[in-house]
Amino acid sequence: MKLPKLAISALILFFLLINGSTSSSGPTRKKYSRRPCKRLVLYFHDIIYNGNNSKNATSAIVGSPPWGTKTILAGKNHFGNVVVFDDPITLDSNLHSPPVGRAQGFYIYDRKDYFTAWLGFSFWFNSTDHKGTLQFIGADPLNKTRDISVVGGTGDFFMARGIATLMTDAYEGDVYFRLRVDIKLYECW
Repeated sequence: MKLPKLAISALILFFLLINGSTSSSGPTRKKYSRRPCKRLVLYFHDIIYNGNNSKNATSAIVGSPPWGTKTILAGKNHFGNVVVFDDPITLDSNLHSPPVGRAQGFYIYDRKDYFTAWLGFSFWFNSTDHKGTLQFIGADPLNKTRDISVVGGTGDFFMARGIATLMTDAYEGDVYFRLRVDIKLYECW
């Protein structure tokens, strides 16, 4: 039995449409990789205002519980304190190294029974190596190392996503700390 030319043409068109709709269903996304497409190791230095260091302070307590003050972090675990910061980012652990950008955002001490914080901040780059921003968000249980999410970026880091492993590299009471930030981006556009 012979099929009419119109039926054959309709079948061919049908198969082409089905095949074409599965292979070009929209913009393609880059596949996730087990290896980062970009990796950076940076340091940011936080100097908390304590009432006497206004010239050097890079962060300040902007919210405190009734039993706290704006110059001293509240008692055990700092529960209820909200701190904003504008910290220098360096390529090495030296506070006096030339900054490659700024870490800008906030952290909230959000647990009474355990020393932990919640972070939301951006790395703002304006150096010869990088231009743009990276955005970070997540819980920081203040363990030796901890991971937070890289949720986006601009400029050289347009729509980047990945993980940042934080490690407290230095700590001087409630006035200064330095974080080593190992950034692994798994989505790079």
